[in-house]
Amino acid sequence: MNKTLTLVINCGSSSLKFALMPNESGEDPVLSGLAERLGDSDASITYKSSEGKKEESLNGGDHATALEALINHIDQKGLLASVTAVGHRVVHGGEEFHKSVLIDDKVIAAIERCSPLAPLHNPPNLLGIRVAREKLPALPQVAVFDTAFHQTMEPQAYLYALPMEYYREYGVRRYGFHGTSHRFVSDETRRMLALDPKDHGIVIAHLGNGASATAVKNGESVDTTMGLTPLEGLVMGTRSGDVDPGALVYLANRANMSINDLDNMLNRKSGLLGLSELSNDCRTLEEEAAKGHPGAKIALDVFAHRLARLIGGLAMSLDRLDAVTFTGGIGENSSLLRKMTIERLKPFGIVLDDAANEKCVRGTSGVISGATGPKALVVATNEELMIARDTLAIANASR
Repeated sequence: MNKTLTLVINCGSSSLKFALMPNESGEDPVLSGLAERLGDSDASITYKSSEGKKEESLNGGDHATALEALINHIDQKGLLASVTAVGHRVVHGGEEFHKSVLIDDKVIAAIERCSPLAPLHNPPNLLGIRVAREKLPALPQVAVFDTAFHQTMEPQAYLYALPMEYYREYGVRRYGFHGTSHRFVSDETRRMLALDPKDHGIVIAHLGNGASATAVKNGESVDTTMGLTPLEGLVMGTRSGDVDPGALVYLANRANMSINDLDNMLNRKSGLLGLSELSNDCRTLEEEAAKGHPGAKIALDVFAHRLARLIGGLAMSLDRLDAVTFTGGIGENSSLLRKMTIERLKPFGIVLDDAANEKCVRGTSGVISGATGPKALVVATNEELMIARDTLAIANASR
């Protein structure tokens, strides 16, 4: 095989998602898949390629076992010699990282310093980096940060109205997430609409089990809905999004809830699940709402109302609104929630094209609005491709 390849790794607390991306722009992964339940007796790894899907047991193995299995699989396919670099998704770069970087010991130490800001995410990200460097020591490795795209926000957008000592001492501020997706989708939106790179305004809604929206002005993030953590902002699958902090004090006192109880409630028992008392899966809720389930209906209504309200707020950070773009699992597939949201954006003059909206599902991108007013679009995100692009560019520059 003559193609050169970039290995993309996204390491979670008990999982390892991967993609082997051709270095020729725009091509689909040669190999992708997921190792899951790592450390448990039923740990397994699934490979997907043009030959189909294949699952293997990891016999209770950990991240190192999974990565070794992946490397062996790539080698057996005769592809290992074609891999030129490894790109790693890292959730939180704090104020340390404004862009993707070549990994060395200093970068690892800086990512460790950011770990208190993302204690559930950065440690497994670091584990994946360490194992990959051990298994593939000859290859350049690059860190791509979820937070980096939002480092262009100005203080009025990222500061909380808390005593400044907490920002100075502990870094308490708004960082934003999903940055790799927002960056990819903003580029695609600009390309699809032939917008002036130096003069445009877009609001992107990345909607899935985790959800965030971002205002992009002339290619840069100027405001976003997620904050210090991925909990702030929109209604999500099991996360609450914005809540009056006073309500939490009230619950702590009246319901005798501890900090851990509140954290668990806000992150795991709220959002679509908490509102519907049924499911965090948008597909299930749409099916049940159509049957008249009141919880499913109110969950979808609150989701769309909050989304429209925050899109409207984000638009005020722009000089003008050229487009609203939907992406992510829900944004790319729920024509119903797109319709519900756009109907609530009437003050902006966006007019939905129902037929186009229904066609944009299962990875189909396109404009879903009429000829007048700001455009509404669906863009299928591709974080792996963006990570691969960054990795290839930085690796090539380092050689």
